[in-house]
Order: sequence, then structure tokens, then C-alpha cells
Amino acid sequence: MNYQNSFFRWMHKLSPVQVLLFFYFIAVLFSTAIMSLPIAYQEGVDIAFIDILFTAVSALSVTGLSTIAISDTLSTAGIILLACILQLGAVGVMSIGTFIWLLLGKKIGLKERRLIMTDQNQTSFEGMVRLIKQIVYVLLVIELLGFIILGTYFLQYFPTAKEAYLHGFFGTISAVSNGGFDITGQSLVPFKDDYFVQFINMLLIIFGAIGFPVLIEVKEYIFAKYEKRRMMRFTLFTKLTTVTFFILIIAGALFIYLLDFGNFFAGKSWHEAIFYSLFQSVTTRSGGLSTMDVSQLTEQNHLFMSMLMFIGASPSSAGGGIRTTTFALVVIFIITYARGAGSIRIFNREVYEEDLFKAVTVTLMAIILVFSSIIAISILEPFSLTQILFEVTSAFGTVGLSLGITSELTTVSKIILMFLMFIGRVGIITFLFIFKNKKNSGNYHYPKEKIIIG
Repeated sequence: MNYQNSFFRWMHKLSPVQVLLFFYFIAVLFSTAIMSLPIAYQEGVDIAFIDILFTAVSALSVTGLSTIAISDTLSTAGIILLACILQLGAVGVMSIGTFIWLLLGKKIGLKERRLIMTDQNQTSFEGMVRLIKQIVYVLLVIELLGFIILGTYFLQYFPTAKEAYLHGFFGTISAVSNGGFDITGQSLVPFKDDYFVQFINMLLIIFGAIGFPVLIEVKEYIFAKYEKRRMMRFTLFTKLTTVTFFILIIAGALFIYLLDFGNFFAGKSWHEAIFYSLFQSVTTRSGGLSTMDVSQLTEQNHLFMSMLMFIGASPSSAGGGIRTTTFALVVIFIITYARGAGSIRIFNREVYEEDLFKAVTVTLMAIILVFSSIIAISILEPFSLTQILFEVTSAFGTVGLSLGITSELTTVSKIILMFLMFIGRVGIITFLFIFKNKKNSGNYHYPKEKIIIG
């Protein structure tokens, strides 16, 4: 009893961010434990602990990088367990916990609401419980539809209905969660000529990466229009993240095509080129699935895709990276400063200085983190800097694309990638808040003085 009281007193002293990270650490241990069960693997398969841990972290952070061949290693039970971890990682540890708590008829207190707010990168307590309910319901509807559509469609590809619907089930969860795992052993390469499968997977990836608040606002907009209620106004967040998201997809597809125009895309028909380049652009948002062997692309394309993966998905989504809104704010700030304008205005709204400081901080910290990881891994591994950069940004952006070096990395390099996947999932701001001083610095200011810059 004393140990229990001491534990709760210790938990009470922690900040919401520290509690959240503690729960994610517990989730990593739990995920590793269930992926260590013998029923998770095919008969005769023996996996090293570091690879089990790497798979668990990759699934919980919805990344998709793997040091083992899922199709040749996991049993049906293991595939289902991996899908459950992906689902937990996609929605968020606190969000899933809250939903289960609500199903049991329990009340959600102020501290729990603060944890949910931190987990979902929200700025207000208002409507937290309602937000969690809507996120879970919307995702379940999307996943159910995806499972039925893909599972039924796969009947023509697989000998049994069980196999077809298992691929439909896992493929849907992997796409919506932006997990990037596959059980074909070749990602979506076997479906490189099936544009229906590609289209459905692109939709599912977008649903998981564009941000849960965006999906909820779009749903409310559609319902308001259908019920002929007063039309709602989209928030600045939804406008900014949606516009940035699709600009990155379209511009990304165009540059991916142009950078490999005389190489991979040589001899490809126009519709093949469109689907190849579009799918690769969508999957760099955080999806991780692929319809091609990305190692066949030029080094210039690897560098460009690394940049896209570094940006990642939208906030409050299943993806990682610095996030689309962070990238948008930094770009808009640079343009505004170059023009000599004052405050930053977007869609007839001014942006808070605090949000701008956060965006710049996240970007700079991410650059430092990524380049430090590249230097460390390059010391340990014999691979080229481009290969290492691609792997590192894929981990940080929780994407899961690889140039085929993941399984060949040393234990220390795998640990570095696991750390990047974890930070990419919870977000740099959340991680930095661990060190935030609770004490107020006071309501006083020192004299200001100019510093020469540039």
C-alpha cells in the first residue's frame, strides 16, 4: 500500500507532458511484451530482442520501418496484435485510454482532460471528451469501410476469403494509421498496375495524415449542409493545414516525376507516371506504403523525398515530422519578413507570436536532431550519407520508407532510429515541455539591446 501511495504521489508531481510520456513508455513495454509472445510468430522463427523492441516502437509510433520481414515472420495472431498496436499508436495512448474509460461509464477529470489535450496537440480543455469520441467514431467508420472495400476486392487476388479479408483488415489499419507495415512482403508493389487499390490506399493515408480535427470539421460541415442548418466556418487550422497538405502532395508529385523523368519514368505511360509519382508524394506525408522500389529512384529524388518526410503529416494526426502547419508558418514568416510586412496574416487572420516561436523552435530543433542522428549513424555504419539521411528522416517523419538498410544497422543505430520515431510521433514541442520550468520568471523585463544579425 505504501508503494502504491508513493507511486501516486510521484505521478501527482509530474507535469501533464511528463505523465503522457510515461504512459507512452508503458505502452512501449506492453507492446514489446505482446510482440514477444510465441503465438505472434510462425513456427521455428526466432527473433532477437532488439528487433522485437524495434518492431514494437515502430508500430506504436506508426512508422513502419522494420528489421524483420513481416510476411515471413509473424503468424496470423502476430499480424492481428501488430494491427492493434498500430491502432493504439494512431489514435494516441491517452485517447484510447479515455475512450475505454468512457465505455466503462467513468467520468473524465480535469487532469485527464489536460493529458488528452497534450496528446492531441490541442490548445484548450473545451470539448476534449467530445473530440475523443468523434476521433474514434470517425476512424472506426473509415476503417470499417476500407476493410469491407479492400477485403472484398482482394477476393480476386487470394485463394481464400480468410486471406483476402486478412490483407484487407491489416492493409486498411496500416494505411489509416499511416503505419507503413505490409504483409505482402513487397508493400503495394504487387498492385502497381491496380489503380483502384492505389486510389483507396491514398484516400486512407490522407484520412490518417490530414489531421483528426480536419476530418471532424468536414463531417460537421457536411451534416450542417445536409440538415440545412446554419453553415459553419472552418477554423484557420483546418484551412491552413488542408491547403498546405495538398500543395505538398501536388508539388511533391510533380518534382518526383521531374527528378526521375529520364530514369525511372522513362518509357512509362502518362497514367503510370501520374499514379507512381502521386502515390509516392502521398506516402511521404507519413504513409510509408509504396508501389515501387524507392532505391531505383535517383539520388536527387531521395534527397527531395527526405525533405518531404521531414515535413511529415498534419498536427493531431497519425503522422509525424515537424508537421505541415509548422512548415507553412516558417515559409510564410520568411516571405512576410522579406516583404517588410508587420504581423503575419493568413486567411484574414493574424497569427499569434507564440505560435510562430513554436514553429521556428520545432524546425530548428528538428534540424539539429536529424543532423546529429545522421552524424552518429554515419560513424557507426558503412552506408552513404544519402541512405542514412533517407532512413533518419523516414524515422523522424514516422513514414517507414527505406532504401533497404534497416535490417543491416547495428544495435546502437537502431536505438537512435527508435528515439527518432518516438520523438516524431509525440512531437518536438511535447518533448521539449518535459524540461519546462514550472516557476514563473516574474513580471519584469530587462533592457533590450540590438544584436548584429547576418
